[in-house]
Amino acid sequence: MKLSLGRARGPLSALALTLAALTALATPATASATAAPVTALSGAPEARTAGAPVSAAAPVSTAAPVSAAAAGRGWNDYSCKPSSAHPRPVVLVHGTFGNSVDNWLGLAPYLVARGYCVFSFDYGQLPGVPLFHGLGPIADSAKQLAAYVDRVLAATGTPKADLVGHSQGGMMPRQYLKFLGGAAKVGALVGIAPDNHGTTLSGLTKLLDYFPGAADAIGRFTPGLTDQVAGSDFLNRLNAGGDTVPGVRYTVIASKYDEVVTPYRSQFLNGPGVHNVLLQDLCPVDLSEHVAIGLADRLAFHETANALDPAHATPTTCFS
Repeated sequence: MKLSLGRARGPLSALALTLAALTALATPATASATAAPVTALSGAPEARTAGAPVSAAAPVSTAAPVSAAAAGRGWNDYSCKPSSAHPRPVVLVHGTFGNSVDNWLGLAPYLVARGYCVFSFDYGQLPGVPLFHGLGPIADSAKQLAAYVDRVLAATGTPKADLVGHSQGGMMPRQYLKFLGGAAKVGALVGIAPDNHGTTLSGLTKLLDYFPGAADAIGRFTPGLTDQVAGSDFLNRLNAGGDTVPGVRYTVIASKYDEVVTPYRSQFLNGPGVHNVLLQDLCPVDLSEHVAIGLADRLAFHETANALDPAHATPTTCFS
């Protein structure tokens, strides 16, 4: 039976909205308005062959020249040596559609000003897609993180680093900690709006069930997106047997106004060594949503600093 265009318009619009929402699973890049083109700035190379399969996204070399923009702002300085006050370097892990510079124009200088050695890198690159990263298979992205942490530890002469990630960048490191030996090299993981248990995008991901083949198509071309949908095979493996591994301190910083990782409480972790923070419990008038909490929220920044140095933590209030 033929389906009229009028009858089809509603489902097709719903599918289009779902696909658009899936592409917003994390921070959109803002380089065009705030910085020089990231193709000249990123902390990892675009050493990719056009047309290469997505599964080839992981082994991108991390031995690229230091980003001029990041180093000019004080981070990605490989001559930086951690102080006794802050003995571990901090590695920043961007979110989906983010990159090593744009995601951290607020938080990286904030931490540098407080005496930290701060580093960032690009992961999850797709062939022919500049600026917008975090789209490759998350298991492969975790391998890129592992290589980059080793590079930072070698440069700084330290045995461990701390990790701070936004959205996918707050969840993906758990793959590194759990399956790639990262727990021995990491002191703390701070997730800002992380999709630790996936997202429903306020129920929009369920619409994919009504369009056979849609999820497979998205997964084939941008597997980093479908890996983040609640109930994905990747997340089931990641969370099987518990959310945490021994020896690592975990902090999750979330906002109840998050419109991308939903429900927002799915961001929280369970297990020993976990500190879950809801910004509105600290300041009820904080209206930050998914993007703002990672890019500009000073309360989230203050809580991040507290998580990195709990011995000297100070209360976070609306005036922080």
